[in-house]
Amino acid sequence: MKWILILLLTLSVVVLGCNPNRSPVERTKEEQERLDSSEKKLGVWLTDWNEAMKMAQSYARPVVVDFTGSDWCIWCQKLEEEVFSKDEFMEYAKNNFILLKVDFPQGIKQSDELKAFNQQKLKEYKVEGFPTIVIINEKSQEIARTGYRPGGAEKYIKHLEELLNPPNPQE
Repeated sequence: MKWILILLLTLSVVVLGCNPNRSPVERTKEEQERLDSSEKKLGVWLTDWNEAMKMAQSYARPVVVDFTGSDWCIWCQKLEEEVFSKDEFMEYAKNNFILLKVDFPQGIKQSDELKAFNQQKLKEYKVEGFPTIVIINEKSQEIARTGYRPGGAEKYIKHLEELLNPPNPQE
């Protein structure tokens, strides 16, 4: 009886736990498709908070959250035009951040659910004006906050780096 149990247990481990065609580091087709899909979204402004947070966790990167009034806020439009639309910024962001836009447009249609969700995030992060850029970690905790700054993409990238890596006063 004991030998039958051991034999059944061994067979079940072999059948269920081992796949000779797949090494432990290989991914299933579904896992690889999911990763490929999320990699295509690096360096792209997302609008889905939950998706952005999952990517932040997967890639261990901070999230740059752009609270914006994209179709009416002059300073938001300037930030988009001078920084966020530039290849230099997008390439830097692709390698360092997850990008998330929380928009409060006046002329662009949004679902009631998205409007309510965005409004809740506005209150949660105590955003009082636009544009407000909040950098958060993968747990949605605020790391730093900024807004529009003149000078273009290169200066804005440097500013973000300083926010995330403040100089050590003891050096």
